[in-house]
Amino acid sequence: MRSKTALVTGAASGIGLAIGNDLCRQGFTVWYSDISLQDAESAASVSIAKGFNAHAIKLDVTSESDINYVVEQLVEHGGYLDILINNAGIQHVARLEDFPVDRWKLITEILLIGPAMLCRALLPLMRQQNFGRIINVGSIHSLIASPHKSAYVAAKHGLLGFSKVVALETSDQNITINTLCPSYVKTPLVEQQIASQAKVHGISEEDVINKIMLEPMPKKSFIDMDELSAAVNYLVSDAARNMTGQELVIDGGWTIK
Repeated sequence: MRSKTALVTGAASGIGLAIGNDLCRQGFTVWYSDISLQDAESAASVSIAKGFNAHAIKLDVTSESDINYVVEQLVEHGGYLDILINNAGIQHVARLEDFPVDRWKLITEILLIGPAMLCRALLPLMRQQNFGRIINVGSIHSLIASPHKSAYVAAKHGLLGFSKVVALETSDQNITINTLCPSYVKTPLVEQQIASQAKVHGISEEDVINKIMLEPMPKKSFIDMDELSAAVNYLVSDAARNMTGQELVIDGGWTIK
């Protein structure tokens, strides 16, 4: 019996790396993809050195040619894809009127259009085997808004609507799509946000953490990687076969207020 195959975008660091590593440990064949091939290779090499099945591939999710190349490589390696983790992301913090137009467009291309085009390209592989698990890494900002994050919030909200449409379109097969919505996780992206928000708000980085990031959460704690991996493990399992078009929220109680 073949091992299930997973493609993780933005897998060179942070959430994507943690999810990819955990899937490898469970016996999945994992494609670590990143806009930097060197970084993807570095991430995959650690799992390969441990005896796990892993590949590295360059993937700019805004590039049609990169997406087509990923499909070609999957076909060459048997034509299977069981799990797609849409995780690649960037952030920029600024008031709307100060937000560079090109940066606004790039954020929406990476966070919303990229996942949509990947699903479009890869769903045929899932349909032909009547199995697929798509997990979009959303955010607490898929559900709520914060100032100075107009592009990010718009894209993450849009991801939920997109997922619901795909859930309906794939409901006749054993394919699901869901969105993981964590509040702040200590990743390189969030570390950058801390510095950016300190500058925008004119406060210290410690105040950004305590008064902006953790203040809305009753638990007052960053989300840990093992919490996200456990959520992914459930969503890719057969036990989650009837969970589709949903949000799985891990937010320290933020949205109960």
